Amino acid sequence: MRTPLVAGNWKMLGTRASNRELLDALAAGIGGLEGIECAVCVPYPYLGETAGRLAKTRIAWGAQNLSEHKEGAFTGEVSASMLAEFGCRYVLVGHSERRQLYAETDAVVAAKYAAVQAHGMKPILCVGETLAEREAGRTEEVVLRQLEVVCSLNGEASFKAAVVAYEPVWAIGTGRTAAPQQAQAVHAFLRGRVPAGTRIIYGGSVKADNAAALFAMQDVDGGLIGGASRVAADFIAVVQHAARAAQRKG
Repeated sequence: MRTPLVAGNWKMLGTRASNRELLDALAAGIGGLEGIECAVCVPYPYLGETAGRLAKTRIAWGAQNLSEHKEGAFTGEVSASMLAEFGCRYVLVGHSERRQLYAETDAVVAAKYAAVQAHGMKPILCVGETLAEREAGRTEEVVLRQLEVVCSLNGEASFKAAVVAYEPVWAIGTGRTAAPQQAQAVHAFLRGRVPAGTRIIYGGSVKADNAAALFAMQDVDGGLIGGASRVAADFIAVVQHAARAAQRKG
């Protein structure tokens, strides 16, 4: 059975005071749940404090990005080895905002994925199509291309130590969400292209009020949660929905 993962992406949000309150609430509200993994991917400046507050909990932590380079004259960049020193378990790679706003290519994403695994962490590889690509019937073509570039550099077996996140770009931060059946269709397509046991999670405006229906889909193994991950009650509710869905799937 695939262990569900619910990962929060804080994006460029938070303060030290609000983070402390949030993390303590998550530790109290999620700590006893069994059969599920939970993580928060936080901005770089908050990694140390996040690690300290979650160290004795079942909640993992990670980063939202990294450099593909090991070290050197790359001012402003952060390496995989630096993230590993903070105990990160997960690192997001290829998030749609990185691809769109910072022009990260499939090749760069594949190199970042490799850097994460080289330092014993798990990449959460984000793939997904724009609204124009969906309307043109190119969803499968786009996500397959994004997968294949990573596979060609890192090998198919590398997915056994990774997570794939399907995030339709048209549903990121727009309030729109793929219908559960739409998400399932793409997840099932991805399932046929990665090794058995690879977790495929859904990201795209997942909230407490739609999580149960999404997580009920057979090939949806959890979620990558944006805005709702900054609200303790909402994030805890999403995690609880994932745990209940896992029990029903057996």
